[in-house]
Amino acid sequence: MTGFADAPLEEQITQWRTYVRRRHTLDRGDVEELEEHLRDELSTLIGSGLQGDEAFLVAVKRMGSLDAISREFARTHSERLWKQLVVTTDDSDESGKAATTDTLIVLGLAVAAALAVKVPVLFGHTINPDAEAPSFYLRNASLFTFPVLTLYFLWKRGWSALHSAWFVLPFVAAAVLANIFPWSAAIVDGVSRIRDTEVLTILHLPIALWLVIGVAYMSDRWCSDTGRMDFVRFSGELAIYYVLIALGGFVFILFTFMMFRAIEMDAGWFVGGWVIPCGAAGALIVGSWLVEAKQRVIESMAPVLTRLFTPLFTILLLAFLATMAWTGRPIDVKREVLIGFDLLLAVVMGLALYAASARTPHAEPDFFDRLQLLLVTSALVVDVVALAAIAMRISEFGFTPNRVAALGENLLLLVNLAGTAWFYVRFIFSGGSFARLERWQTAYLPVYALWAALVVTVFPPAFGFR
Repeated sequence: MTGFADAPLEEQITQWRTYVRRRHTLDRGDVEELEEHLRDELSTLIGSGLQGDEAFLVAVKRMGSLDAISREFARTHSERLWKQLVVTTDDSDESGKAATTDTLIVLGLAVAAALAVKVPVLFGHTINPDAEAPSFYLRNASLFTFPVLTLYFLWKRGWSALHSAWFVLPFVAAAVLANIFPWSAAIVDGVSRIRDTEVLTILHLPIALWLVIGVAYMSDRWCSDTGRMDFVRFSGELAIYYVLIALGGFVFILFTFMMFRAIEMDAGWFVGGWVIPCGAAGALIVGSWLVEAKQRVIESMAPVLTRLFTPLFTILLLAFLATMAWTGRPIDVKREVLIGFDLLLAVVMGLALYAASARTPHAEPDFFDRLQLLLVTSALVVDVVALAAIAMRISEFGFTPNRVAALGENLLLLVNLAGTAWFYVRFIFSGGSFARLERWQTAYLPVYALWAALVVTVFPPAFGFR
C-alpha cells in the first residue's frame, strides 16, 4: 500500500483502520483489502484537486456505512458466524494449544468461582432458598466472583506478579467492610428485614469493585478514552452473553424439576443450594471468556439491540412524562421506586455509551443521533423530576440513607446526562467533534465507582447502621 505525504490524512486512515478492526466479522486480510480500496479512492479524489480532509470524507462516504459493509460481508460468509462460536480462526498447532490452555484455565476459574460460593457453608452460612433475608450472601456476592474474574484478566493481559499483588487490597478492604460492620436485621411487623444501609452496601459494592476489574482488563490503557470505551463495550457484551446463559440455565432448571418430580422427589434443595448460586458465579467467568474469545457475533448484535431499544425507551420516557403532566401525579419516593428510576436512567446512559462505541467516528450526524439526543433529553427531564421529588421528601421528612443515596446518584446522573446532551447538541447542530462526546462519557465512568465506594464505606457508620 502506498502512503500519503499528508500526515493528518494518514492519521485519519489509521483511526478508520482501528475502527474497522473492531468489526470482527472482518479478518486482517479483509481490512487490508478495504484499506487498499480506500487509498485508491483517496488517490483518485486528491488527483482531481480535493484537499486531504475533503477527499477522506468523500471516500468514506462512497464506500458506504461500515456497518453495512460488515453486514454484507457477514451475509457472504454466513457460515463463519456459526463456526466462530466453537472453532478458532487459526488452525496452527501453536494457536490450537494456546486456545486449549485458555479454555482449560477459564473452566478451572469458573469452577473455582462456583465452589467459592459454597465455602461459607463450612462456617455455618448455609444457602437457604426459603430464607427471607440471606444478607450474608447478598453482601458478599461480588466477592465470590470478581476476584476470580480479575485474576483471569491479570493473567490474560500479562500483568507481573508484583503489580498484580496490588489488586488484592481493594478486595480485602471490600470483604472487611462488607462483614465487619455490625449488621443486624430489623424486625418490622414481626418480619425480619435487611436494614437500609446494608441494602445500600449490597447494591453499591459491585459497582465499586467493577472499576477494579476494569483496571485489570484495560491494563495500561485505562487512562485513555479508547481503553475505557473498550471496557464499556466489554461490559455490554458480557451482559448479553450472561442473559443468554441465564436463559439456558432457566431451561435447565425447568427440566431438572420435571425429571425429579417424575420420580416423586423434590429437587428444590439442589437447584436452590447448588445450581443457581454456583451456576450464576461460574457463568460470569465463562461469559467474560466468550466476550474475549468469541465476541464476533455479539459485537455485530449489540449495535442492532442498541438501535432497537433506543426508540422503545424514548417512547417510554416521553409517555411517562406526558402521563405525569396530564394527571398531575408526583413520583412516589419509595426505595423500590428510586432504585427502579436509577436503573432506568442507567440503562439510558448505557444505550448512549453503546451507541457511541458502535458509531463511525467521522460520519455526519444522522437521524439516530437526533433520536439519541431526544432519549438523553427525556431522561434528563425525568431525572430533574425525580430530584425534585427527592428534595421535597427530604425537606418534609428529613434525611435517611436511601434518600441521601438517591439524591447523590441522581445528581451524578444529572451531570452526566446534561453533559451528554450538551455535546450531542454541539455535534448535531454546531459541527462539534463527536470525539468530545465520547471523551465526556468515558471520563465520567470512574465517578460512579467512586460514589459507590463512598456509599459502602461512609453511609453505614454515618447513619448508625440503620
